[in-house]
Amino acid sequence: MKKNISKYTRVPALILALFTIITVSLFTSCEDDDNTGATPVVNYIRVTDPLKSDSLIAHAFMGNNIAIIGENLQDVKEVWFNDQEAKLNTSFITAKTIIVTIPNKIPATVTNELKLITNGGIEVKYPFGVDVPAPMLESMVCEYVKDGDIAVIKGNFFINDPNVPLQVIFPGNIPGEITESNINEIMVKVPAGTGVGPIQVKSIYGSSRSVFYFRDDRNILLDFDALTAAGGWRSGVLDNVSPTGISGKYVRFKGEMPGAGTWNEDAFSFNFWPEKAGRPDVTYSGDIATSAIKFECYVVDPWQSAALQMIFTPYGTKDTNGYIGDGNTPRGLWIPWKESGSYKTEGWTTVTIPLSEFKYKPDGGPCTVALTKEMMKGLTFFVWNGGVEGTDGNVHMCIDNIRIVPIQ
Repeated sequence: MKKNISKYTRVPALILALFTIITVSLFTSCEDDDNTGATPVVNYIRVTDPLKSDSLIAHAFMGNNIAIIGENLQDVKEVWFNDQEAKLNTSFITAKTIIVTIPNKIPATVTNELKLITNGGIEVKYPFGVDVPAPMLESMVCEYVKDGDIAVIKGNFFINDPNVPLQVIFPGNIPGEITESNINEIMVKVPAGTGVGPIQVKSIYGSSRSVFYFRDDRNILLDFDALTAAGGWRSGVLDNVSPTGISGKYVRFKGEMPGAGTWNEDAFSFNFWPEKAGRPDVTYSGDIATSAIKFECYVVDPWQSAALQMIFTPYGTKDTNGYIGDGNTPRGLWIPWKESGSYKTEGWTTVTIPLSEFKYKPDGGPCTVALTKEMMKGLTFFVWNGGVEGTDGNVHMCIDNIRIVPIQ
């Protein structure tokens, strides 16, 4: 009898245990379902800067980061600003906060609302406006373009509204004729009488002026017309035909380049020391950290080997060339073919190399010596080495209007 009692008491205990597990599991599942179905609540929106966490906002510019503060936000899978969906990172989503970047695309339909959508399909809207910035001018394909020719301006927020058309104003307060545009690019005919200076672009959302100068004539070291490298070991091969010059004469680097290590100063270099050229020492008063060397370049044939090395030197290096191969002389390296294996331009283009990038040895390794203003007296350009293996072939490039200018 005791056996029977014992047998009967064990079975209900087992069933009870299983029932308890199932019940707890179901309860947990229901609890999760309840969380999944919770309606998000937006209490307010603020900037993400911790020092300005008490700054509540009702609108912000495209591309800005914002923090949505509320409740039950953990299940949000989509965030929309007007008709533009933002990209979400689950690492920046909690029950009380969503950090998100406002999409950088102009909305087709403006609702002035923020919309949240959960995994369960719940939608919540909250009043929030997106501001479109004034035009942002980043660069020009070429800063030296003749009157009547087409200039190309690169940037963002170039909005050509039918009611408030986009405008480009050239130096001299002369409007240009826009032939084509999109949000990132403007093609405009350079008007007659255009001078030197910043370019202004106006849209329905405001007006901006470029940091760069059109036909920039500031601090030109070499224009190969009045300002040449004469007196140096090599003043370079000068020409102004085949191709036609962008503004008078230019220096031409041309010849066979059978490898990155090929040494051919006669065909691929010039050495400039101001006093040897009968000119005063060049001095630069700007900030190296926010300045660049610029020049116009026409790469006529596909360039597939070696780097354009740009080397600043003090006057004490005149009549020498040891600094070219010296690992203690910092230099900039321009290797535009590095990624694709080949580089060629469609006409003249403006090249910008920040002076902060003058930090390499001849083979492309890091130089331990930093560029200083005291070094910026002379200048050598030499197509040679660079440390990147390329393809044997001919190099033909032309360079003009070498200058040092601020870029910020």
